[in-house]
Amino acid sequence: MKLLRLATALIAAGVLSGAASAFDLDSALPAYKPVSGLSGQIKAVGSDTLGVLMRTWADKFKALYPDVKIEIESKGSATAPPALTEGAAQIGPMSRPMSEEEIEAFQKKYGYYPVSTPVAVDEIAVFVNKDNPIQCLTIPQLDQIFSKSHLYSGGINVEKWGGVGLTGDWAAKPIALFGRNAQSGTHEIFVNDVLAHGDFKDSLKEEAGSEGVVAAVAADKYAIGYSGIGYLTDGVRAVSLAATGASKCADASFDSALSGKYPLERFLYVYLNKDPKKPLEPAVQEFIKYILSRDGQAETIKAGVYPLVNATRVAGLKHIGVAEAQ
Repeated sequence: MKLLRLATALIAAGVLSGAASAFDLDSALPAYKPVSGLSGQIKAVGSDTLGVLMRTWADKFKALYPDVKIEIESKGSATAPPALTEGAAQIGPMSRPMSEEEIEAFQKKYGYYPVSTPVAVDEIAVFVNKDNPIQCLTIPQLDQIFSKSHLYSGGINVEKWGGVGLTGDWAAKPIALFGRNAQSGTHEIFVNDVLAHGDFKDSLKEEAGSEGVVAAVAADKYAIGYSGIGYLTDGVRAVSLAATGASKCADASFDSALSGKYPLERFLYVYLNKDPKKPLEPAVQEFIKYILSRDGQAETIKAGVYPLVNATRVAGLKHIGVAEAQ
């Protein structure tokens, strides 16, 4: 299923009105209010894209609550649903929504569905080496570059940089491809939204983590790869993207994500095993409240991804059955 445009969903929910300019926090986001006597253990298993941010949130939370132990395992979004279903984790960070099959497996065991809330806004960035002069690529061009099926681009194949408009010495240079492995939610969204459910070229080198993709592109002048925008480094550039050749290019910025101009924006989520008849474990509940607070959302900016607006936070807490303090 085509990834629902993030801005469309936000506008429909009426949650853009409090958004500020790029990288500013929504002024309506409340500060986190610590509680007393909190202890417990939390295990989170899932997304690599969210790995750095989850560990940052965990460190900040443990500074408030030394008696809470938190373990973060970040091997890919596909590891979150089985960990929740098997009881190996209370939190499942994911860079994509759960599939119907994953939800059904959970529901079959517990008799109720997992709940989720957005925790940040992200963009799947297409990275090239810092010396690459390409200014913009369209989704069909990415299909031509990355796919061997070419379902989105009518069978056109591009192997060299000249095929997407570069001239001079660049024109004859083969394009080296890097991407995430099949455990990754980023991989799945790229397959769905860029390759139209086609297959990657056999020459693509899969990396277990986003850092590996970016490092490979930084080390190869003629490479291209994709991962979350939060992994941007000085060695690479995030190329502006357009949905089609008739569309305007948009950079991978906060404003582009919220306006819907960037074609590969998404929410990042956490999924929870929440029995509708019982409250969340106190430590888990407070950790989620911290993540969605002004304090937690400030950390998204430092991690290179984008914060939620307050209305999204309120809707998320309601969806997972967490009441706000009066």
